[in-house]
This record gives sequence, structure tokens and C-alpha cells, in this order.
Amino acid sequence: MPLYDFVCRGCGKEFEALVRPQDTGGPQCPSCKGRDLERLLSTFAFSSEEQTRAAAKASRERQIRGRKDQLVAEEEYRSQHEH
Repeated sequence: MPLYDFVCRGCGKEFEALVRPQDTGGPQCPSCKGRDLERLLSTFAFSSEEQTRAAAKASRERQIRGRKDQLVAEEEYRSQHEH
């Protein structure tokens, strides 16, 4: 049975899951139970330079998502606390 690495687009959790053809619906995130997942390439499919670039890109994307969430929260706070 193949094991795949996934990252949840909802919460950013990376995890490994067993994927069997008879399972319907596919895997779900163990953290948030979401099903909006991205299957990651196995580390053996990369050269180390490609792996480093992929990790840097993923880190930037997580930082951007986190910053957007923070900006939205700040704007909501301001709009609720203005007189």
C-alpha cells in the first residue's frame, strides 16, 4: 500500500497517509479533518537543490497565508472598536 506525504491547504499541517484504491473520499487531515489536501513529492524525487527551493517556496506561502489572516483579524478588530 502506498504511503504519500500531504499538506493540508486549510491548516498547513504536513502528514503522511496510506492511500488504498478501495478507500473512497481519500485521506483527511489528522489535525482539522479537512480534505483540501495537496500531495507532496517524495523526497527521493528531488535533488537537494530542488528540495531546498521547494521548502523555501512552501515556507513563503505559509508566511503569506499567516500574514493575510493577521491583516484580516486586525481590520475586523478596528472596525468593531471604532466609535
